[in-house]
Amino acid sequence: MAQLRIALAQVNSAVGDLDGNADKIVDWVRRAAEADAHLVAFPEMMLTGYPVEDLALRASFVEASRRALERLARRLADEGLGDLPVVTGYLDRRPVELVRPGQPAGAPLDGAAWLHGGEVLVRSAKHHLPNYGVFDEYRIFVRGDRLPVVRVHGVDVATVVCEDLWQDGGPVGVTGASGAGLLLAVNASPYERDKDDVRLDLCARRAREAGCALAYVNLVGGQDELVFDGDSVIVGADGTLLARAPRFVEHLLIADLALPAAGAEPPRGPVDAQDGTAITIDRHVVSPDPLPAYPVAPQSVAEPLEDLAEVYAALVLGTRDYARKNGFRSVVLGLSGGIDSALVATIASDAVGPENVHAILLPSRYSSEGSVVDAEELVKRQGVNSRIVPIAGMVEAFEEQLDLTGVAAENLQARIRANVWMGLSNEHGHLVLTGGNKSELATGYSTLYGDSAGGFAPIKDVFKLTVWELARWRNARNASGLPFLHPFAEEPIPEAIIEKEPSAELRPGQRDRDSLPPYDELDPLLSDYVERDMGREALITAGHDPALVDRVIRLVDIAEYKRRQYPPGPKITPKNFGRDRRLPITNRWRERG
Repeated sequence: MAQLRIALAQVNSAVGDLDGNADKIVDWVRRAAEADAHLVAFPEMMLTGYPVEDLALRASFVEASRRALERLARRLADEGLGDLPVVTGYLDRRPVELVRPGQPAGAPLDGAAWLHGGEVLVRSAKHHLPNYGVFDEYRIFVRGDRLPVVRVHGVDVATVVCEDLWQDGGPVGVTGASGAGLLLAVNASPYERDKDDVRLDLCARRAREAGCALAYVNLVGGQDELVFDGDSVIVGADGTLLARAPRFVEHLLIADLALPAAGAEPPRGPVDAQDGTAITIDRHVVSPDPLPAYPVAPQSVAEPLEDLAEVYAALVLGTRDYARKNGFRSVVLGLSGGIDSALVATIASDAVGPENVHAILLPSRYSSEGSVVDAEELVKRQGVNSRIVPIAGMVEAFEEQLDLTGVAAENLQARIRANVWMGLSNEHGHLVLTGGNKSELATGYSTLYGDSAGGFAPIKDVFKLTVWELARWRNARNASGLPFLHPFAEEPIPEAIIEKEPSAELRPGQRDRDSLPPYDELDPLLSDYVERDMGREALITAGHDPALVDRVIRLVDIAEYKRRQYPPGPKITPKNFGRDRRLPITNRWRERG
């Protein structure tokens, strides 16, 4: 057996920031070198950020990525880091003489490169291109057809990119035949609830299939509605977990591995990948001989997060990175004294610090005294900035000019509130946070250009029942010391807010239950219809009341136009309203009995 100390750099890149991402790579390579690592790996498309979406179709951006990779290789050598092999993701292209119909213009590649000695030693690309959920890579990339196998200190290391692990065949399918002692996977795998267990099981299965240890490095950070949770892992050839990084934070995972030494004459050239493709095994040598034995460091296995902790951490990270990466240093939101805005304010305080949160209290003639008192209590507990802007007079001014009744009159109040916080956003440069949850968004229970207005929606993918669960969890963990929680002196959300019956307070005595079914009935039905795409008969077979099914289906279907105009928000479920779910607005299909 040969020894190899590997470093997995679980770091946060920014899409399009080639120079900034290169600086980060150099910084973390230096940390790996100081830890005496023999190989350091970065996530998928680390140099460009991920996902680049249609930037991949812009030749100028592809060429900038290629030039940045060459500069990075030279810079590492110039700074005394050239002897340490570096694997990183980047955007490349395949030279083509003729662009064929259906082929992405310029043949972009989701690439991975080995850098060593001031040069780009080897280039490869993702073979399996995901075309489901949030992914539509088949329209912007062409597939790679190589499995690079690089010998480092006598160990053959094969490299694949993200989706190649999730699909049979392709480069992973020929790893066993390559004789590799380590399979290295560079990834940008977005967060969903419970995905950590799925990933670990996948890595263990692929390691057993390939007959070698597997190192999985994942991106961390927020990019628009996607959140990447890290959770980088290393498993043995038998699938045993050897090392694991903490989630939702940047981290350098160091592990000493005992791996099979490379054979004398390993196979090379094209190999049948058993999925109808031929994969070329591309071999290179960095250092042919194993190292003398050295003392190994203890392996690090991060403790898993409980379910609500990982959800909350994803919401905080998604909110923080959306604000930070788009140049916002502060946020503003309407604080009503209700549970949704209370949770959004708390997420904002944890994400950007309470000193950078501006809560606007906008009481109307229908606001209860308790709502105003509860909102003021939250402001006091969290120490956020606050301002009271009564809107009754503004509403009366509109009513003098417009004769509005019923829902139109209610929506007027909501839109006036939105005008206030949007005006303060323009004046002071705050990012407006929208407070709607997934239950409201699904059923259209919101006012277009009113409470749905804003720049980012932290709980857009959170059902109402989960909103209450997260509020209770956040209060209970206030003194836990978790790194993504601000240390408040007392529970940040007043219990009165959690216990009160939800209401939009746009008419006398209004309650959510006047317009919506009880949430304990509504949310499970919405989950089945929206996230599992179950039709009417399947919903009834699953145990949902037929009359409720018909009512909810209608509410969801007619609200598509509202959802299309809603701000982005962090994805935490298998199917969010956004990249995951794309239905026509103009649509006459209805589920019927």
